[in-house]
Amino acid sequence: MSRGTAMDDGLPRVPEQRRPGSDAQPAALRFAVLGPVRAWRGEESLNTGSPQQRALLAALLLREGRTATAAELIDALWGDDPPSQALAALRTYASRLRKVLDAGVLVSESGGYAIRSVADGALDLAVAQDLATDAEKAKNAGDLCRARELLGRAVALWDGEALAGVPGPYVEAQRVRLEEWRLQLLESRLDMDLEQGCHAEAVSELTALTAAHPLRERLRELLMLALYRSGRQAEALAVYADTRRLLADELGVDPRPALRELQQRILQADPGLAELSAPVAEPAATPVRPAQLPATVPDFTGRSSFVAELSEVLASAEGRVMAVSALAGIGGVGKTTLAVHVAHQARSAFPDGQLYVDLQGAGARAAEPETVLGSFLRALGTADSAIPDSLEERSALYRSVLDGRRVLVLLDNARDAAQVRPLLPGTSGCAALVTSRVRMVDLAGAHLVDLDVMSPDEALSLFTKIVGEERVASEREAALDVVAACGFLPLAIRIAASRLAARRTWTVSVLAAKLADERRRLDELQAGDLAVKATFELGYGQLEPAQARAFRLLGLADGPDISLAAAAAVLDLPVEETEDLLESLVDTSLLESAAPGRYRYHDLVRLYARACAERDEQPPSERDAAMSRLLDFYLATAAGVYAIERPGDRLVDDLEATDYPGLVFTDGSAALDWLYTEAAPILACVRQAAGTERLQRAVDLLWASRDLAESGANSHQYETTAVAMREATQAAGDVRAEGRARNTLTGVLLVSGRIQQAAQEARLAMECSTAAGDSTASSWAAQDRGLIALHQHRYADGKVFFDQAIEGFRTAGNGLCEATALCNLSRAHMGMGNTAKAIEFAQHGLAVHIEVGSTMRLANGHYALGVALTKADRHAEALSQYSEALTIFVDHRQRLWEGTTHFRIAEAHIAARRPARAAQHAEQALAIGCIGGDRMRGNVLTLLGRALSTLGQLDRARACWREALNLYEENGAPEADEVRALLTPTAAA
Repeated sequence: MSRGTAMDDGLPRVPEQRRPGSDAQPAALRFAVLGPVRAWRGEESLNTGSPQQRALLAALLLREGRTATAAELIDALWGDDPPSQALAALRTYASRLRKVLDAGVLVSESGGYAIRSVADGALDLAVAQDLATDAEKAKNAGDLCRARELLGRAVALWDGEALAGVPGPYVEAQRVRLEEWRLQLLESRLDMDLEQGCHAEAVSELTALTAAHPLRERLRELLMLALYRSGRQAEALAVYADTRRLLADELGVDPRPALRELQQRILQADPGLAELSAPVAEPAATPVRPAQLPATVPDFTGRSSFVAELSEVLASAEGRVMAVSALAGIGGVGKTTLAVHVAHQARSAFPDGQLYVDLQGAGARAAEPETVLGSFLRALGTADSAIPDSLEERSALYRSVLDGRRVLVLLDNARDAAQVRPLLPGTSGCAALVTSRVRMVDLAGAHLVDLDVMSPDEALSLFTKIVGEERVASEREAALDVVAACGFLPLAIRIAASRLAARRTWTVSVLAAKLADERRRLDELQAGDLAVKATFELGYGQLEPAQARAFRLLGLADGPDISLAAAAAVLDLPVEETEDLLESLVDTSLLESAAPGRYRYHDLVRLYARACAERDEQPPSERDAAMSRLLDFYLATAAGVYAIERPGDRLVDDLEATDYPGLVFTDGSAALDWLYTEAAPILACVRQAAGTERLQRAVDLLWASRDLAESGANSHQYETTAVAMREATQAAGDVRAEGRARNTLTGVLLVSGRIQQAAQEARLAMECSTAAGDSTASSWAAQDRGLIALHQHRYADGKVFFDQAIEGFRTAGNGLCEATALCNLSRAHMGMGNTAKAIEFAQHGLAVHIEVGSTMRLANGHYALGVALTKADRHAEALSQYSEALTIFVDHRQRLWEGTTHFRIAEAHIAARRPARAAQHAEQALAIGCIGGDRMRGNVLTLLGRALSTLGQLDRARACWREALNLYEENGAPEADEVRALLTPTAAA
């Protein structure tokens, strides 16, 4: 095989052939040569005859309308050794083709033949040529997204090997030429992938391509760059070492200069290697320009010096690496209003868009930077599938996407500099505005602005704009008394003025008199953040009784926001009536509408609402009743979602009873949408029940919401909540609830691969459940202990635990959990060397899953059978089972199980001696993530190393094994010994 050829700066040259009959009228005939040689009339497949007859058709199609003489065609079909009747055979083939094709298509002239009168686009090769030409134009115009899409379409036209199954020396030469062109197109598209930041996705494809074409240096170069940009420097350098050794052994040459130069730049960590020429985006006709700024207030008042100062900083963004301004001040001082006003004024300087987020920094649970980055990346046009999992990778991709754009980012209500840093752009032309209650002195390079209360003149001007000039002019002194009583805080002034504006019968003096009464406002107006409470009294005191009750009770719930349905549960009112009340509170500015059907408090308003509930809610038991209804709502709805996802699982029958109903779903997708949307409020509700009579229901809600942990979407928050519930149940002496809390914690620890901690929790969960007589929790604990035994290679112990779990589930009539335990028992038998038994139990488990109507868990049945079949070397059957499992996991958003299934598919391919396919799926598992955390990542890296070693890429294989060894040693995993053996010179040889 020849070495990869160097390319110029443009796209690969289109091959010399041009489309046949470019001047012909459209016809129904279609032809393909980028695969088997075929012809169609419309959708009807035509019989093109014997291989030699198809060879004639191919030779004529590839001449693109030019006449080929009989001698040329004989040479094309038979070369130097034609049969004695070659000319007669040629004429026979031509005659037969003429009968199959339309009249006038295959013509005879000048002693030869030609194909004419076919329509544009009738030949797949011509279509590919046009797409490649258009891609080159798009690239030259700077539209890499479009060029990438066009090249992808061109490459997709190949259907296996070009001119497949057709003999003859001419066709063989053309086959080689077309394959070389295909590879050049692929290299160009992959090069654009890397230029646009899609390096993590490209690694899998490049790994497979370098395995198939080991001597093609351009592919090796692209793989090195993709690995380096994915943070895998050691593997990138290992690819070079493998390439150098392979070229020396096979061809006796060194790598070409470009490859050597790339190796040196990687060794030196050249910053230029991380630079991208274009932002990541899905192919689109026009770039995505987010416009997320909230509406500015029409009555913005004063702050002229601050507006000028901040505008000047933003105007300097063009010539600076990044312009950052951080506004600090107490709650209600107008930080957000000022920032939004300045941002709107500066919009024209940032034509590529404006991003906005409320970081909820003053609340109990601030927004996670990785969550915010995911939202920003989607707003900037990045597909969900291209968004990585970790904070570091998301932040790097975010900066790459913003490179070359001029975007303004408004980060509102930040907790601290650590929360902000990953969200800052990193290039010239972009700017960030940050608001926070703390001065961000540790935010390097930031322009700090301390925002104080308004001056008396500014405060009076704001009050006048809201109330009206006529009403204030005649009562100026009373108006000054009002704004002074508000402490000159903009939020307090706005609330007071809005109340007055809504009541035409009131005078300013009436409002001033109300504010003068110290019983209506707090004495300590200057006491830090709590100073704004005095202004909340104005709004609360003017509410109707039903509004006031809603304001008080809704403030009791933790969580970043609350849905309309959940709010209706808190208030024990119909949804329609609840919506009217909440919208009226939005009008008073005491509540915010976060999105249609969702509401939230300003954090200080929430604290004030709770104080009002403690002071005013009568009888006091109504506070507990409201939170009990909210918990019931979440538990009843989550149980319904659980039942949809796991038909046949009797857990829902053994959860604590609820008095308040939940939502009812008939569609599984809608049910999952609800669960993941409500994740933060659900977990907050669970934590809030610690130390109350609601504890058992809260633990059951956590159990019914276990998909939040298993999917990987909310694992960290779920674990934090599970730990809190374990501590709360211990403190309460509630052994039954403690057993269930420990079961939930065991589950999330297993997902993250912390086996030792999981073992301890599972053991205590079983002890608690047994003591409490909780057979359901005992069976779950036995199941978990069996899984832990499998991880620790204690297969006989695992069998004992799974047998115990199966008996418990069978007694309870819990068919789905019985099926799951049977599938796990299969793995125990496999570990003990009884593959036939393993297959038998996996098949039994799958049959039970099908019998009870499993949906998501049916995937685990297919998965378990695939593992057993792989062990039995029945690889084709195993891959079929894995394919079924993968489809279900993807449909049910079980991303970690999706990655784990890719790992198992890689295992099957490596066992079937298909190392290139194994490496490709292992890379996908690494990109997605797997059940089992770092330990499973070590397993994937070990397998990837084996595949690469088989492919002759020994240095990259060792890099994978070294990373796997580090992970195993950090986790105390027994697999470390196996990898150490792989890294010894004997094993490597």
